[in-house]
Amino acid sequence: MDRGPRPSRSLRGRAKECETLLDLIQAARSGRSAVLVIQGEAGIGKTALVDYLAEAASDCRLLRAAGIESEMELPFAGVHQLCSPVLDGLDRLPAPQAEALGTAFGLRAGQPPDRFLIGLAVLTLLSEHAAERPVVCLIDDAQWLDQASAQNLTFVARRLAAEPVVMVFAARTGEGDQAWAGLPQLTIHGLSATDAADLLESAVTTPLDTRVRDRILAETQGNPLALLELPRWYSATELTFGPERTAPATVTRRMEDGFRRRLEPLPPQTRRLLLIAAAEPLGDVGLLTRAGERLGLGMEAASPAEAAGLVRVRSTVRFRHPLVRSAVYHSAEVGDLRAVHRALADVTDPDRDPDRRAWHRAQAATGPDEAVAAELEQSAGRALAQGGLAAAGAFLERAAALTPAGADRADRALNAAQTMVHAGAFDDALRVLTGAEFEVLTDLQRARAEVLRAQIGFASNRGSEALPLLLAAARRLEPLDLELALDTYVGALEASLFAGRLAGEPGALEVAQAARAAPVLAQPRRSDLLLQSIAALHEDGFVAAAPLMKGAARAFETDDLSIDEGLRFMVLAGIAAANVWDDSAWTALASRHLELARESGALIALQFALNSVVYPHLFNGDLVGAAALLDEAEALADVAGLPLHPYASMGLAAFRGNRQQAAPVIEAAADNAIVRGEGLVLAITHWTNALLCNGNRDYAAALAHCREIFASSEDGRLSLLPVETQPGGWALAELVEAAARADEPATATVAADLLSEVARVCGTDWALGMAARSEALLRDGDHAEDLYREAIDRLGRTNIRVELARARLLYGEWLRRVGRRTDAREVLRQAHESLAAMGVEAFAERTRQELAATGERVRRRTVQEHRELTAQELHIARLAADGRTNAEIGTELYLSRHTVEWHMRKVFAKLNVTSRRQLRGALASPLA
Repeated sequence: MDRGPRPSRSLRGRAKECETLLDLIQAARSGRSAVLVIQGEAGIGKTALVDYLAEAASDCRLLRAAGIESEMELPFAGVHQLCSPVLDGLDRLPAPQAEALGTAFGLRAGQPPDRFLIGLAVLTLLSEHAAERPVVCLIDDAQWLDQASAQNLTFVARRLAAEPVVMVFAARTGEGDQAWAGLPQLTIHGLSATDAADLLESAVTTPLDTRVRDRILAETQGNPLALLELPRWYSATELTFGPERTAPATVTRRMEDGFRRRLEPLPPQTRRLLLIAAAEPLGDVGLLTRAGERLGLGMEAASPAEAAGLVRVRSTVRFRHPLVRSAVYHSAEVGDLRAVHRALADVTDPDRDPDRRAWHRAQAATGPDEAVAAELEQSAGRALAQGGLAAAGAFLERAAALTPAGADRADRALNAAQTMVHAGAFDDALRVLTGAEFEVLTDLQRARAEVLRAQIGFASNRGSEALPLLLAAARRLEPLDLELALDTYVGALEASLFAGRLAGEPGALEVAQAARAAPVLAQPRRSDLLLQSIAALHEDGFVAAAPLMKGAARAFETDDLSIDEGLRFMVLAGIAAANVWDDSAWTALASRHLELARESGALIALQFALNSVVYPHLFNGDLVGAAALLDEAEALADVAGLPLHPYASMGLAAFRGNRQQAAPVIEAAADNAIVRGEGLVLAITHWTNALLCNGNRDYAAALAHCREIFASSEDGRLSLLPVETQPGGWALAELVEAAARADEPATATVAADLLSEVARVCGTDWALGMAARSEALLRDGDHAEDLYREAIDRLGRTNIRVELARARLLYGEWLRRVGRRTDAREVLRQAHESLAAMGVEAFAERTRQELAATGERVRRRTVQEHRELTAQELHIARLAADGRTNAEIGTELYLSRHTVEWHMRKVFAKLNVTSRRQLRGALASPLA
């Protein structure tokens, strides 16, 4: 097989690794993508392999970037470094992508860009350039990429499919491993004993005692850089008789110490010029020259370092190894560091690169400096505008450190912590918050700190621990900042909903009473409507609270919602809409929540929004879309190192109905919920189990799970637990069906009466349709048939397609039982076609068995057998059938245009169609 141009040199002991790299290039030349993460300790040879690959890919378009420790606070610095050579294609991208990428790079002014849209823009940029020749992206020292770049580039790597693009990351083992989770990995180990000995002998110019050689080989463990550098570190005497024994240290630490020793003999001017280069991450020779002149240094001072093999100065400055840069920077005196950063700040263009200038000024500061702190605060604002929440938090933290003691200092620290919370950096937020609490805080600032601690607890673990903290902070804030107090009460009520029956003390009722007793604003805000409705739910019950919840949910259906307001309150607004069975508001709010989370780049909010928006898709019968959202949530959890919420996976598993696959998912969620004190998840596990059991005709088990959700009053009447209204409301329908089929008519009647009461106060077709369907199960004759028809009519006006199909199933079962087989067949056929097409497999199989009982033979099939399309292919096909272009589909699914085209070719082949016009009919066909 022709592998194209090969490197002119080979790497000792790395034959298998080199073959793996050549396979990547061959894949790209064949039109396929390839991704690899090369991992290993410092000096193990990762950069040598990257250079080998660069030489092997000489016929490809080569793009390189390297993470630099001092640049880790600058958002998208790594992505910009990688993409700079191809930015001439920026204007050829779709306008939203060009706008997002240009804003992220500071080339254009605009709103904070959607982080995933930036990723799609990079993917499209690489894909379009790969149309000419394969593109090879090499990212060295990836552990030092800024957080925004690491997330962006790994996102791109996970979305590569049909593009001739290779992405290779080289990263130290144990540093940022979570970022690469799920990507193909190649771990580099030390050289074999033979290769290590040969390499050591090649680097030694004097005779080497065998015992000394064996000791060096044992200590270096085959690390090539250590083997090559040891002869430079030790004298001839030490190499002959052995180096002095020192305290145990890692190979990385010993190598850095060795490089530090090699710096010592260099002239002071050389060491200072090297320090400028180490502090200046761009490798810009012009910038290095100008900064050197500021300190009275000429470029000739670099010659001794070049002669020693520590640095190379050509068109750019490149250190022999990142450890050299680290040794230079960390061995410098504090005064020298400040002088170097001051010089770099002086020669950095304040218009073109204000953030690096501000950062250098901050590093040069000898004490509090309000002017520099203000610059850093402005940099934080720019970072937020570019979607760099982590960078904004770092800028604000440094600004706080440079702010003179006083209220402004604490405010900046609290703002930094708040930004870090949005970024999902909880450990950093807690560290900054702890520092802020050592300041002399005002009562308001101390209350803000308490709120932040509670928010961190709730965001990182939606259990019961945050509830008492939020309630105490809200009470403290009432006389200090009423708006913030009311917003904190909303947070406490939200926490009570998630804690559910596991809340402990204070309970939900105490929170509701405190919230309602708080003063009110002269002009109530949307969030205040939400506060009053949820408080009324806890204290007065569902019937009294439903109109308030309906109004509060509708108030959030607006285009003038700020990102901050949406992130803080949209979860609760969506819950309110679901509580009152308002399917249109629920769907709209869930979609808007997802949109706002993406726009903001707030990963914690995005993770939860993805889980929330899955449920409208499930009830609407779009299990393919729900699966795509779950895939995105899982990818986000992998990329960002976030915990994966169980809501979406439980719901999707239950709607599909495969008990073998669903049981472990739901069981794991229940176990974790008990540990965390997250009662809502526990309630959802019972509802999803009930749904699963009803689909599989295990009515006794479904009934048992439903009983776990409801509480009985003294008169034996079931009642909804306010803190778990959903999924309790949905579970009422499951309870009626399970009890009716399990021959417990009294329980079914009580549940149906309660559902009717809920439906009347909600007044939506979804609620009234479900109430009619449930009551029909308990009636006979014409009354039952009228109720079934009413249910089908009402649910047919909604987007709740799964419940509509289930209503037809129940009606068909009733028709068969009363002997009307021909009528039953017609209704059951409609139900089966719908349920099978949606992938609601358990209820589809239950319907098939009912059809068989009427005498009609129906082949058992799953949705994938039915279509022979993967979930992603089906999703793409449906979007294309709706008239979307490949570019529009790519934007929605975060795929390149070329990948969409590749999927479309497979869709056409599998469905035996030749044009998009034929897609809609092929997808609608039961045999498609």
